[in-house]
Amino acid sequence: MSATFLQPFVSYMTKSCTTFGVNTESTYDWAGSQWSIPLNATVTQLLKVAGRPVSLTLGGRAWAKTPAEGPDWGLRFVVTFVFPE
Repeated sequence: MSATFLQPFVSYMTKSCTTFGVNTESTYDWAGSQWSIPLNATVTQLLKVAGRPVSLTLGGRAWAKTPAEGPDWGLRFVVTFVFPE
């Protein structure tokens, strides 16, 4: 498969370590000559659990362009364990 993947993003972090982000994970299929363009919006909070830093992310996804059989929307939940030096 011959494809190009683009992932531009913009994020803003507040003083309370909440991050608001917007990005796309766009793919162009050169063989099929079609785009897949999801638009993602996320909110991430850095907090401590049992004294350890943990990052929690919740996000939604809507598709600006998708193949005919592709999805219309999606959700994302991410837990990231942070190991500072």
